[in-house]
Amino acid sequence: MSKLLSDAELAHLPPEWILAADRKSIRNSYKFKNFNEAFAFMTRVALLAERMDHHPDWSNSYNRVEISLSTHDAGGVTERDIRLAQAIAAFAPAKP
Repeated sequence: MSKLLSDAELAHLPPEWILAADRKSIRNSYKFKNFNEAFAFMTRVALLAERMDHHPDWSNSYNRVEISLSTHDAGGVTERDIRLAQAIAAFAPAKP
């Protein structure tokens, strides 16, 4: 089982990711020009997540994608979540 990150480690999340209020997940929100761009992003992330064998909790509404990462069998945020968050950044749109 993966080890939960310490408070000190949780203080240094990847850019744009925030710790959920319950401290059991990290979250990010993305906005795209349209549904096609949002869906293409989700497809790229899905393929990445499958290769990493670590899958996000997420939702999509038109041009928005909300992602939550948590290592469920560990009960919170682990290094696996950080690695996936960093990898997702390669597909993310630039924030204004």
